[in-house]
Amino acid sequence: MISPQPPGNHPQTNPGDSTKLLESAFIASTEVESPWLARIRWMRILQIFLDALLTSISFCGAFMIRFDGRLVEPGQGFTYVHQLLWLLPIVVTLRLSANWICGVYRRLWRYTGLTEVMELGLAVLSVSTILYITRALGWLAIDNNQLSFGIISIDCGLCFIILTGPRVLRRLQTEHNQRRHWRQPVRRRALLVGAGDAGQLVLRELSQRSDLGVDVIGLLDDDPSKVKKRMGNLTIFGTTKELPRLVEDLFIDQVIIAMPSAPPAEIRRIVDMCRKAEVETRILPGLFELINGRVSVSQLREVSLEDLLGREPVKLDSASIANYIEGRCVLVTGAGGSIGSELCRQIMRYQPAKMLLLGKGENSIFAIHQELKGRPEPVTLVPIIADIRDHQRIVSIFDKHEPQVVFHAAAHKHVPLMEANVTEAINNNVGGTRNIAEVSAEFGVEAFVLVSSDKAVNPTSVMGATKRIAELIVQDLARRSKTKYVAVRFGNVLASRGSVIPMWKQQIAGGGPVTVTHPEATRYFMLIPEAVQLILQAGALGQGGEIFVLDMGKPVKILDLANDLIKFSGLRPGQDIEIKFIGLRPGEKLYEELLTKAEGLTKTVYEKIFVGQPQPLDSNVLAAALNGLSKNAQHDDESAIRKALHQLVGGSLLPETFSVELEHQREGL
Repeated sequence: MISPQPPGNHPQTNPGDSTKLLESAFIASTEVESPWLARIRWMRILQIFLDALLTSISFCGAFMIRFDGRLVEPGQGFTYVHQLLWLLPIVVTLRLSANWICGVYRRLWRYTGLTEVMELGLAVLSVSTILYITRALGWLAIDNNQLSFGIISIDCGLCFIILTGPRVLRRLQTEHNQRRHWRQPVRRRALLVGAGDAGQLVLRELSQRSDLGVDVIGLLDDDPSKVKKRMGNLTIFGTTKELPRLVEDLFIDQVIIAMPSAPPAEIRRIVDMCRKAEVETRILPGLFELINGRVSVSQLREVSLEDLLGREPVKLDSASIANYIEGRCVLVTGAGGSIGSELCRQIMRYQPAKMLLLGKGENSIFAIHQELKGRPEPVTLVPIIADIRDHQRIVSIFDKHEPQVVFHAAAHKHVPLMEANVTEAINNNVGGTRNIAEVSAEFGVEAFVLVSSDKAVNPTSVMGATKRIAELIVQDLARRSKTKYVAVRFGNVLASRGSVIPMWKQQIAGGGPVTVTHPEATRYFMLIPEAVQLILQAGALGQGGEIFVLDMGKPVKILDLANDLIKFSGLRPGQDIEIKFIGLRPGEKLYEELLTKAEGLTKTVYEKIFVGQPQPLDSNVLAAALNGLSKNAQHDDESAIRKALHQLVGGSLLPETFSVELEHQREGL
């Protein structure tokens, strides 16, 4: 039985395949028109010649079957023989032309699958249809005798069987060879995009790792000076514009993108070309992921949304970061979350003496602790299960471990969920932050970094308002304490736990629909490693009371993001997967902001980090407001909490003001 094969996604050959194409041709030439391509052209000519022979046999066989092998009949003479000889070259020419038009000669016989069989069937049926029509019009008369409809019908079925049979047998032979050599890796024919340093490292490791089953056939690079040159024994065929043609001509199974610092627009362009050429794509991780500086082929992975949204690499001042982390005791709250766990990973590189992994969820803390235990850095790791709202427990932890640097990443972050759980948002995001921040001041912590959010700007949600109050708390303490308190504000982190990307993946897996709030909704997105790098750098910049804002690039349309994710899943938006607009939920904005007008914006020495001017409240006013919020939370008075939040930080936190704010945002788009 022939298993279905998607176009361009061929079964793999292995080293024992006797029909393996001439890899050695690359050594013989540095030109794009190499013996390799000449060999492929000769193979296609051979295919055409064999098909001409087979279609001739089929047409002659149809005459023999129709007339029981007696082409010369008494009274008819050689009429049928004349008919056969006159029509044979016409039919063969038509069938070869149809095969060419249907793409039959773009395939190798050993890769025959359902797609190839369907192409052959279409070519055979189209020619037979033409013959039926011309016969019906009386245009196939030879010696006053019309070609029999029976001959056309017999030839149609016979031609399909004769053309398909050898191809299927060749496919079965290939599969038999694969099963016989099952211990040997399946080989994939690859083009490498990027002839720079990363490309050289990939080639070097692939040459040493035959177990990976990847045969690089050649390279592409958009630097004109590299075209037609050689890297090792491989040719740089041309620029990426030639990728679709080379994928077809060289029977490529996989394209490897080895450009770690390429801008997302360039990655998107190459991925789109690969998608149209129906070829698998792999990418070398970007510089954010290659923090240890070592490029490994084992890190090759599928292209993801992160690659299309990534930005230029962050240039860190490692010395300034090490100055406030190295050799110290560092506490990370929310250490099991997306940002908290990445903070722990990157802080390890700066070798603190001790790192406290604090979180409320035991499973996530266990997971990050187990991961970090396998790292080579000589850092003492202390997993701590605790609630940041528990004052006595936090005091006990500070008294026992004496942390010198605190990264506060613990918070409730889901906007709609916090709209339905207002009291919990106050207790955790406000009360928990106040508790950790005040205890830090009490124990003389050197630096305190609050992980904030762009939703704190002109908040329309309870979650955003609580993050703004958290900023006010640390700004107030910065004026009254020796501890350097700073807040770092940024937008959505792509693919973080509980974010929209995992939800969409589940919806796609379930057949859809993919839900989008509004066709014009935009958000700022940042990759987790990039965000954490900038948090660490901002911590080194802070003198106390600043709100640092990370350069989030351009806002991204949520609808565009959903379309990209559906395409990455191999499906078509609006056809295979429906996109359903559900409307903005309570607390959500059409677009996000990073600063209020009053805060302004000042550049720092780092191009991706800006600082907003502090706008703190009077300490007595803030303390009274916090105490009032705490009492309202104890009584679970949601209405009173919303009014208090609105008075304290403004925004559109009341139901009646939310709708007005939404209309203002729509008018601004």
